Amino acid sequence: MKKSKKTIQKKQTTKKAVKSKPAKKVLAKKIVTTKVKKQKTLVPKKVVGKKHVYFFGGGKADGQATMKNLLGGKGANLAEMSLIGISVPAGFTISTDVCTYYYQNKRTYPASLKQEVASAMQKTEKVMGSVFGSPENPLLISVRSGARSSMPGMMETVLNVGLSSATIAGMIAKTGNPRFVYDAYRRLIMMYSDVVMEKAAGVEPAEGMGIRVQLDRILHQLKKAKNYATDADIPEDELKQLCEQFKQKVREVLGRDFPDDPYEQLWGGIGAVFSSWNGKRAISYRRIEGIPDEWGTAVNVQTMVFGNMGESSATGVAFSRNPATGENKFYGEWLVNAQGEDVVA
Repeated sequence: MKKSKKTIQKKQTTKKAVKSKPAKKVLAKKIVTTKVKKQKTLVPKKVVGKKHVYFFGGGKADGQATMKNLLGGKGANLAEMSLIGISVPAGFTISTDVCTYYYQNKRTYPASLKQEVASAMQKTEKVMGSVFGSPENPLLISVRSGARSSMPGMMETVLNVGLSSATIAGMIAKTGNPRFVYDAYRRLIMMYSDVVMEKAAGVEPAEGMGIRVQLDRILHQLKKAKNYATDADIPEDELKQLCEQFKQKVREVLGRDFPDDPYEQLWGGIGAVFSSWNGKRAISYRRIEGIPDEWGTAVNVQTMVFGNMGESSATGVAFSRNPATGENKFYGEWLVNAQGEDVVA
């Protein structure tokens, strides 16, 4: 390249001496053409071996706060909090690039993604001291969205992922709290059947006949029959029966069984979050807020923290300002013995 530059400089000097204007124009075109070709040949090299999954937890992280375009706001900040020593439940973020790939390639994933997710899950298990899908020492996770610009409530979430017939007994032994485990399981069935098996699958039920509405109806009927004021009043044995009723209703309405394999639940949740980027609510919100469609969303897979383990646990949401008025005062809402969906629903 140095040789060619010197050659060009000599040619330019010669042309200036004879004041040949046309020659200057031709040379300028040649220089621009050379630069464009260089840029084009570099693009494919950057794509090869691209990283898609970013771990965080245990004081370490693959990402940082400056990576919001790639990891979304939530993923970038989870990574940053882990790096500065805040006790963040371990997990990993699947990048927004995967969302772009997903829509450009008929809702499929990059070839390396499954292995990257498996590797990040192993790191998560090591930090948390539990194993996803283990019958003896199960790890439960949440699967959430996370765009670079906040889109509250516009995309989907699945909680308590990993509960199955094989892991329920281990979770009961681990926590000594069977009521909590069956409450978490009925929540998983409700969310997963709605978000993954109906919405992400493109099922459009008649008004009032969606699977979530029908499961809520069964729950309401139980509470009314037993005079329970809240979901927290339902005892363990009745929650266990409720879970079986829910699974029967899912089979009846959607024509297939609720998945009993933790990894099938995980990948169903990941796909549902990516699908929700192009859901009706998300598209409408982007139009109002001027958020480009091509940005995509990241997916955050993170160890569950439970607010529904009894009267000594709670869940909530907090803001640095009042979200309704903008007043510069700390603001929050919370509920005892509940999970996040109870607060934001």
